[in-house]
Amino acid sequence: MPNSARGPVLRTRAMATAATFSLLATGVACSGAGGGASGDGKSINVLMVNNPPMIELQKLTAKHFTEKTGIKVNFTVLPENDVRDKISQDFSNQAGQYDIATISNYEVPIYAKNKWLHPLDEQVAADTAFDQQDILEPLRDSLTAADGRLYAQPFYGESSFLMYRKDVFAAKGLTMPDRPTWQQVADLAAKADGAEKGMKGICLRGLPGWGEVMAPLTTVVNTMGGTWFTQDWQPQLNSPAFKQATSFYVDLVREHGQAGAAQSGYAECLNNLTQSKTAMWYDATAAAGSLEAAGSPVKGKIGYVQAPVERTESSGWLYTWAWGIQKASKNSENAWKFISWASGKEYEQLVGEQLGWANVPAGKRTSTYRNPKYVAASAAFSEVTLAAIGSARPDNPGVQPRPAPGIQFVGIPEFTDLGTKVSQEISAAIAGRQSVDEALEKSQKLADKVAQGYR
Repeated sequence: MPNSARGPVLRTRAMATAATFSLLATGVACSGAGGGASGDGKSINVLMVNNPPMIELQKLTAKHFTEKTGIKVNFTVLPENDVRDKISQDFSNQAGQYDIATISNYEVPIYAKNKWLHPLDEQVAADTAFDQQDILEPLRDSLTAADGRLYAQPFYGESSFLMYRKDVFAAKGLTMPDRPTWQQVADLAAKADGAEKGMKGICLRGLPGWGEVMAPLTTVVNTMGGTWFTQDWQPQLNSPAFKQATSFYVDLVREHGQAGAAQSGYAECLNNLTQSKTAMWYDATAAAGSLEAAGSPVKGKIGYVQAPVERTESSGWLYTWAWGIQKASKNSENAWKFISWASGKEYEQLVGEQLGWANVPAGKRTSTYRNPKYVAASAAFSEVTLAAIGSARPDNPGVQPRPAPGIQFVGIPEFTDLGTKVSQEISAAIAGRQSVDEALEKSQKLADKVAQGYR
């Protein structure tokens, strides 16, 4: 089990404003009547990311939730970058168009400070069947704001780890360490490159987005001794350590990574590993469920080890896609009923029985890792996942003190805009349109503008 005593409460020291989140809405892919307010009390509107576990939930809801409760669920489903923009716009304006949205441990402390979220403590206390104490403590803490109240429930939790093709490594006579360094990973990528026709050594995110390329890259920065800001808010994006980590990442993906890396995100790398186009992939632990699902062409062929390190003991991130209720919602009671079902033990049992136990949206409940059926189906990755979640250090992810919490992000409202702009510069370097030094000099200036408001 994870060392949950170390799961810190994520607290932002920034004063967020609604203007920070006044982002342009993008096109919406709807299922049901997700476009209007659900004030009739008989339906709720849910805005969520289009990750595989959510798509499965969408398919199971009508028969297994609506038929039981009479509550119709109207889903609006969007890609990650788009859904973040849509959620921030609706919640910052308190428009009430959506009752529930998938938010993360990044948004919770910021949204809670601005009173955009409905606190869940009363619902949790009244719903003893939900079993709040069964939620892994790092996730409970990460969804609790500075006021001590709980504002979201995890649908699934994750850290990050390294995935690799065991059969390819065996055929090439390669050995993967249980706790590899990034230099070892680079050496292995070079040797695995071309191991099979069309196979590259590694897949790494290069797609612009603070939650895309910047997530894995920032973990590399942390473990190589870099940071976005010093404790007194001096930006460090053009520092030697940040440059070393970014150059390493860009060189690795350019030399031994996937084609079109600058436009490859989580979904593209998952597809590449599934289709034997890459030998390794560093990304979210949640990917294992798809890789080991029934019908996956690489089921049983993947090995899983802890996130690569250099100067830190661990480097995996801590993240959860969680359900938050908008403060302006007129259907908080029915919204909680959906959350209680979607994040509850009953839903995990349903997924296990109907879709396979490896598909369970895990990483959030202690009981999941004591369920013999899940343990058997997830034997290849469950212990590594749990260890990664338990060793994540949101308050101390690097080698120096930080001014705000976060591993793969900086826990301030401005990071959505800053991280996205920096990611565009990094992606341009991956695409070969500029050098890493040029990208980071531009990024340093962007970061300094943000830091001026805190110094």
